[in-house]
Amino acid sequence: MSEQYPALIVTIPLLSAIVVFIAGWFDRRCCYILSVITLAVCSLISIGIMREVMISGTISYWLSGWPPPWGIEYVVDYLSGFMLMVVSFISFLTVIASKKSLDHEIPGRYPAFYGLFLLLVAGLLGIVISGDLFNIFVFFEISAITCYVLIAVGRHRDAPLAAFNYLIFGTIGASFYLLGAGFVYISTGSLNITDIATILPGLLDSNVILASCALFTVGIAIKAGLFPLHTWMPDSYATAPDAVAPLIASLMTKVAAYVLIRIMFTMFPPDFSLEVLPIFTVLGWLSVAAILAGGIWALAQKDLKTMLSYILIVEVGYIVMGISLGNRAGLTGSILHIMNDAFMMACMFLIVAAVAYKTGNKDISQVQYLNKKMPFTMGAFVIAALSLVGLPPTCGFFSKMYLLLGTIDAQQWAFTVALLIGGLINAILFFRIIENVYFKMRGEHGSSDAQACTVVNHSDHEIIVRDEAPLSMLIPILVLASGILMLGPLSGKIIESIIQYAVPAGF
Repeated sequence: MSEQYPALIVTIPLLSAIVVFIAGWFDRRCCYILSVITLAVCSLISIGIMREVMISGTISYWLSGWPPPWGIEYVVDYLSGFMLMVVSFISFLTVIASKKSLDHEIPGRYPAFYGLFLLLVAGLLGIVISGDLFNIFVFFEISAITCYVLIAVGRHRDAPLAAFNYLIFGTIGASFYLLGAGFVYISTGSLNITDIATILPGLLDSNVILASCALFTVGIAIKAGLFPLHTWMPDSYATAPDAVAPLIASLMTKVAAYVLIRIMFTMFPPDFSLEVLPIFTVLGWLSVAAILAGGIWALAQKDLKTMLSYILIVEVGYIVMGISLGNRAGLTGSILHIMNDAFMMACMFLIVAAVAYKTGNKDISQVQYLNKKMPFTMGAFVIAALSLVGLPPTCGFFSKMYLLLGTIDAQQWAFTVALLIGGLINAILFFRIIENVYFKMRGEHGSSDAQACTVVNHSDHEIIVRDEAPLSMLIPILVLASGILMLGPLSGKIIESIIQYAVPAGF
């Protein structure tokens, strides 16, 4: 049965989305259970696929037995297998944590919500595993359309407008991507990425191919939220329901970055974007702008969820910077940071969801006493914050270390300074929150502590009533926080066994 894993990992959530929606007509409670089981199975399948890749090498799965380039091909190598595990595991944890937030924000919509949730995950997995340009486009649209709907149903009054803005930008990005695929098809007569890679070396001086590379870059940059094409992202993620924001914030931009790596290093020869068309140069300086601008915008925010949405712009900048360096250290740092940032942002957005569920508040200045009311949740917050700053032994330190080494190898000293400034800005952002949580005394912000916690008076002192997040939310948070701590020391093993083979030969 293992030979069918590449088809099953996409088909199972795709069909389960329909089953969950229909089953919800009879018993809404089963929607959550079916969704958790589905994504648990996907996580196990992704591990099985990665194990098979490590034993036997790249897997090529022909749908309906039609050989490529005429038929649709699913391809799993070290890079796509790595991404399948990240997407399926993060999806599994976020669906476990979604129930309480869903009950709180949009009660009674279990069938529609979980059907769309599974459809979104199926789209993301399909993007990662597809070896066909048009098939990637189809899965991009499946995931994007479900995102528009899931954001629009939020209770935030700006959610419909944010979803509409996302729709406009998403459509423009998809159009650029599809035009690029069309230009490649005109020139090569193929849409299969492996097949195109064998044909393109003789066509690199073609203006059509030059245009296609530019179109791909712009389209994917919009999907990834790279500055200055990011304007759809902060409002969309900040207004999305807490039940789905951890999923889309942690995975949507990472999958788009994966597609950028796949096209720039698998389909096009790596030196094409370094020497023939200066795509990497442009991406590098845009990533510097993303790190600086995203950090400054984040500093101006008072709402924790909005601040995290702007930090995502910075994180996208880190990943794209590593890609733009065009060397092994930089690309290793980018691939590693895709995984690390997925863990960090999923953990952070789940923490925001838990705090909002318990206190109804996301204001940065209103978090006094949360260390006593929600000690485990706030402990996880500190771990994720230290990782986003880039302090050892958290995983964020190790991926940023490789990015720094990449900038030094490329002698891009401005990029090195930008990375260091980005870490400093993150330190300011998170240490002011940690100060509010752990060190602010009563009365420093008026009566704000009463909004965050229940305070019981006992003669001359006050006791903070502990009211931790529900287990369905707390367990995924603690698993992610533990992962952030464990992935750091394990980074060397992950690079040695997986990522070094995911980096294209010649780097």
